[in-house]
Amino acid sequence: MATKVKKMLFILSKATIENVYAAFVMANGARMEGIDADIFFTFFGLEAIQKKKLNNLHVATVGNPAMHIPTMIGGLPGMEALATKMMKKEMDKLDMPPVDEFLEILSDSGCGLWACKLAVDMFHLEEKDLIDDLDGVLTIGDFYNKADTENAQIVFI
Repeated sequence: MATKVKKMLFILSKATIENVYAAFVMANGARMEGIDADIFFTFFGLEAIQKKKLNNLHVATVGNPAMHIPTMIGGLPGMEALATKMMKKEMDKLDMPPVDEFLEILSDSGCGLWACKLAVDMFHLEEKDLIDDLDGVLTIGDFYNKADTENAQIVFI
């Protein structure tokens, strides 16, 4: 049965490994199903498309209920690094590509990759700081216009 969803738009607001890969996997899955997909990187989500930061993302150990550890333990020195190492090891077992490769895969598949103008300005970023595969810098209004089509869904991550 054909899906009624024609377009998926993801808003990525945090560049923790778990959030970035959630958005990337869902956008990639959409493209594999023939569904148009766009990712809008805003606020701290911009780190996922900053050349200097994208391959150094971490797992959030403090205040993350999925970690099943007390916040105090998650804040101990080295816990974030340990959790990140463990997560990357498990992702390697599944042949998950690193962030830079995954962005290239998404771009090549036709997924739109967009930076939020407000956040870019707020963090004093320039286009040279961002990945080459970026489709552009948009205002939130421009991004919402991309959703102005029948059977489009927006997911905030």
